[in-house]
Amino acid sequence: MSTTTPTSYAWRTLSVVSMASVLTGLGGSAINVALPEIARHTGADATAAGWILLGFQLTTTVLMVLFGRLADLFGRRRMYLVGLATYTVAALLAGMAPNAWVIVGMRVLQAVGAAMLLTNSAALVSDAFPRERLGEGMGVYIASFSIAGLIGPTLGGVLAESLGWRWVFWFNVPIGLLCLLWGALVLRSPAPDRTESGHDAPGSLLVLVTLGGLLLALSEFTRLGWGHPVVLGGLGAFVVGLPLFLVRESRAAHPVVDLGLFRNPTFAFGTLASFLNAVARMGMVFLVALYFQAVRGDDPVQAGLKVLPLAIAAMFASVTSGFLQRLLSARTLAVAGAATTTCGLVVMFAVMSADTPYAAVAAGLVLIGLGSGVFMPSNNTAILDGLPSNRLGIVNAMRLMLQNTGNVVGTGLVLSIITAPLPVALHQRVFDGTLAQLPGGAVDQLVTGYRWALGSMATISVLTVLACLARRKAT
Repeated sequence: MSTTTPTSYAWRTLSVVSMASVLTGLGGSAINVALPEIARHTGADATAAGWILLGFQLTTTVLMVLFGRLADLFGRRRMYLVGLATYTVAALLAGMAPNAWVIVGMRVLQAVGAAMLLTNSAALVSDAFPRERLGEGMGVYIASFSIAGLIGPTLGGVLAESLGWRWVFWFNVPIGLLCLLWGALVLRSPAPDRTESGHDAPGSLLVLVTLGGLLLALSEFTRLGWGHPVVLGGLGAFVVGLPLFLVRESRAAHPVVDLGLFRNPTFAFGTLASFLNAVARMGMVFLVALYFQAVRGDDPVQAGLKVLPLAIAAMFASVTSGFLQRLLSARTLAVAGAATTTCGLVVMFAVMSADTPYAAVAAGLVLIGLGSGVFMPSNNTAILDGLPSNRLGIVNAMRLMLQNTGNVVGTGLVLSIITAPLPVALHQRVFDGTLAQLPGGAVDQLVTGYRWALGSMATISVLTVLACLARRKAT
């Protein structure tokens, strides 16, 4: 029997989870900034460049619930370590890719590993921390993503400029190996849960088909049009699969998605708020980094440095939120965080132009960072607090599934809206960051797209605030 105290084990578990979160967060934020460089050197067209981002998010999302259920049945430690190994190997192979579509394939494989990690991370923290310290643990966990957001954009720019785009993937390998070793040493192997031994395989398949079809259609309709077979096929899979899924889950002895959870106002409004917040703020680092490259003509390093205020503010707010929960409830802090994010998006919308002073952009980024840093840990705590250990995996997976669905919808929305005012022939110049070199009104058209996107994101963020307020009133 180990003599490690519960609190000591909780903080060691948090260190494992936070290191892995930094790993996956660094990978994503570095690629956000380095994408124009990757596109230029691999000859990626706008479709391939977009799918380097969307392929990862879509795959992660559709696998969340499956891995959440399997983790509850077979153990979070085992799945976490397999996820770390998968993510690291995929990063190594992505750096060896001969073209953009092979990178997309390796990003999909990375997403499989990331789904195993993300599904288990908050569940491991919730299971390890005593209730009175959970807010602190959740705040540090969310702050780890902010640390990645702080380092990743600059790192991505420096690597792409100095060592080449392949190192945007290869730097993950030594960090991944270190995380894998530390996780193997720290994480405990709890006894498997004997009370719920079944797995709903048909339900899992229906999740993949239904959600995957919807996300595919939402990601591609602006590029291909509603009448394209790919879009129609995705919508058809969703329309046919959703009622089949609902019927299946209502009758399954061990449903992969417990529909009864949505009768709980805390869970229902909390997951709705997660979804809306993800749609509203997703893509801000990519959006702003691309703005400075495509509109202002900055290089990747300069663009990466200019998005740092968002990550710094989010990291500070995430760590602070856990201690604030000693004074205010998690639900109250979630409302405040969502409202602050809305204010930041409104500021960005109001000041957006081809020659916006950097101080104005930074002010908007700071508000968005502070709001996100307070909202995410507080909302997570409100959803997961008090759940039994054998339900943490599936509940966290359902939360993440809806949040990541919001990420995919938000990314697709942003990519579609910002390029909508431009001729199709110029879309490629946006993603490779060379639009600023063109004469004429192309830059002004792109700025118009930015204003449309920011206005849409601010409106959706208002809905996040309303969902948080509805939860407080219902509970």
